[in-house]
Amino acid sequence: IDREDLARHNDHALSTRMIERIFCGAVTRGSAQREGRMSYTEFVWFLLSEEDKRHPTAIEYWFRCMDLDGDGVLSMYELEFFYEEQLQRMEQLGIETLPFDDCLCQMLDMIRPEKQNTITLRDLKRCKMTPIFFDTFFNLEKYLDHEQRDPFATQRETDEDGNEMSDWDRFAAEEYELLVAEEGSNENMDDMPYEEGQVLEGPAEDSMEREMMKNNQ
Repeated sequence: IDREDLARHNDHALSTRMIERIFCGAVTRGSAQREGRMSYTEFVWFLLSEEDKRHPTAIEYWFRCMDLDGDGVLSMYELEFFYEEQLQRMEQLGIETLPFDDCLCQMLDMIRPEKQNTITLRDLKRCKMTPIFFDTFFNLEKYLDHEQRDPFATQRETDEDGNEMSDWDRFAAEEYELLVAEEGSNENMDDMPYEEGQVLEGPAEDSMEREMMKNNQ
């Protein structure tokens, strides 16, 4: 997977600055990274981190990406560096923007860092709203999704046994439902009766061609 492949993920949700950080070696290693690519294993780690930003490993993943100078803290400069592109993208889409200073006040109130004007990994792991923090700075689609939700709605979904579902559990369940629906739609297309003069496409067409060849033998 290269930069262009990752840029298409989730309808170009990730900022180009974050994509560059992912491929620069902050979270990728080995020969694939030197060739400007991401291995399958690294993509799995990316996907897990992208879909469940509350998980400690995911928090570490994105913290390393945002820590440009590797000093172990996120400075106001680093936050502004990533937010700047978000502002540009929102302006291009005609979406009302929030100035960086106002955004920064909201983020600091949410994270409540131990040391003023710097955010550490420990600060983020103590916070229960890390998805909002990270998405604000580099994932436009999810940032807009957060903006449309009730910020005070803290109740999370549960599975059939009443256990709380993680963000990854919810993502996997949604993807599974989409897959089942897609397969069901394909099966329905295959079961449709063929009428004279009807043009068939896809698997049903292939099946009809094989049947005609069999009858001609």
